Amino acid sequence: MSHLIPLPVVVPLLGAALTLVLGRRPMAQQVISVAALVVTLVVAGMLLWNAHLGGPSVVSIGGWPAPLGIVLVADQLAALMLIVSAAVTLGVLLYSLGEDGGESGQRTPVVIYHPTYLVMTAGVTNAFLSGDLFTLFVGFEVVLAASYVLLTLGGTEERIRAGTTYVVVSVASSLIFLTAIGLVYAATGTLNLAQMVGRLDALPPNLRLALHGALLLAFAIKAAVFPLAAWLPDSYPTAPAPVTAVFAGLLTKIGIYAIIRTETLLFPDGRASELLLVLAMLTMLVGILGAVAQTDIKRLLSFTLVSHIGYLLFGVALTSGPGLAAAIFYVVHHITVQTTLFLAAGLVERRAGSTNLDRIGGLARVAPLLGVLFLVPALNLAGIPPFSGFLGKLGLFQAGVSAGGVLPWLLVVTGALTSLLTLYATTKVWSLAFWRPPRLASPAESGRLPRLMVGSTTVLVLLGVGLTVLAGPLFKVSADAAENLWERTPYVRAVFPDGPP
Repeated sequence: MSHLIPLPVVVPLLGAALTLVLGRRPMAQQVISVAALVVTLVVAGMLLWNAHLGGPSVVSIGGWPAPLGIVLVADQLAALMLIVSAAVTLGVLLYSLGEDGGESGQRTPVVIYHPTYLVMTAGVTNAFLSGDLFTLFVGFEVVLAASYVLLTLGGTEERIRAGTTYVVVSVASSLIFLTAIGLVYAATGTLNLAQMVGRLDALPPNLRLALHGALLLAFAIKAAVFPLAAWLPDSYPTAPAPVTAVFAGLLTKIGIYAIIRTETLLFPDGRASELLLVLAMLTMLVGILGAVAQTDIKRLLSFTLVSHIGYLLFGVALTSGPGLAAAIFYVVHHITVQTTLFLAAGLVERRAGSTNLDRIGGLARVAPLLGVLFLVPALNLAGIPPFSGFLGKLGLFQAGVSAGGVLPWLLVVTGALTSLLTLYATTKVWSLAFWRPPRLASPAESGRLPRLMVGSTTVLVLLGVGLTVLAGPLFKVSADAAENLWERTPYVRAVFPDGPP
């Protein structure tokens, strides 16, 4: 099964090369892009099944054994992230095909969109499979380069300005990450994650804390953790709807994934847990208060994205098996639901001509299906029973109560308050955009919704509902992944069967 591990990276890259060569044949580009992501999804499912039954799989690229060569590792966490990211990127790609190459309102050459989208997908999968810090850094940089192109599609002044902010923040975090990599290598003599386990444990506590802090700072910027999240609401809403959706669903989760790896594999002592709990609480509160104050649907959803990063950080910061299992479950839920909401917002913009709540209304009358496509994931995000958002938050709250202490209890209260405010923010969108009479941008003045856009959004809505139906098996996989992460031994033995050198 190890021979399949590079495919989630290689297949999108090959697809990107082919779509670039076939730039004058849009239909061929579309077929190749869809086929590449379908193959990636199938391979991700096989890797998850193998990791669940037999533990982590490892491949050494180029025949160079660890720690000399590049190592890709597919454990349960990595495989689970692969399968949900592949499903979401496929759904968003199909949605974008209904928008003439991924652009809403302004045409963009398809020759740019498809290769860049596939390169971004390869960067995401590379980050999830990375077995060393430098390969993880490369994954981040591939995503950064591709995402800047996607973010500025159309070349409008607003998008260039937002893209500049995004790039400046991302480059700053990359420089911090690269500096942290240099410090880690100087202290341990390796960048291989499995080999670092024992070497980091042998370092003086203060040095370990400094390395820990440097890595966390870089990943917190990537994940949009407060107070390092101000860039996100200004960057994401200006992009085309499918681009914003895939950014919201996946890019911040790479940072969360890196934090999970850091806190479990490299620094499991929990010395940063109190700081992470405080940051989680502030991220929840600041994000959701920003959402409540917005009058544009895309900006509102961008702030809810920030606030729900706090839930993920909460589960990691508890440094317990149940907390981490709930966080992993919530990652899967949030990627799916947040992506779906941004796609629904794109449909609103296409149908009503705007996402400004002061200008639109009456959508429930003229587009009832669109109302359902927004309402279901909105209720899911808010944590209304019996949806997966409720189950994930319930798991986090139970883990917080079991942990005891003032900070975990404060996080439980803050999480409940954030959930209520999320419900308020999303129902505000529903009441203003869908329920009240038409406003300045009348739905009757805009075009009909393409079937492919509606169909792909519907599939993702059903996928979000399916997470509720499959919550039991998904929680089991999440719990097994969390147990292996805290144990660390399965990961290390998979990379070094005879023990790390």
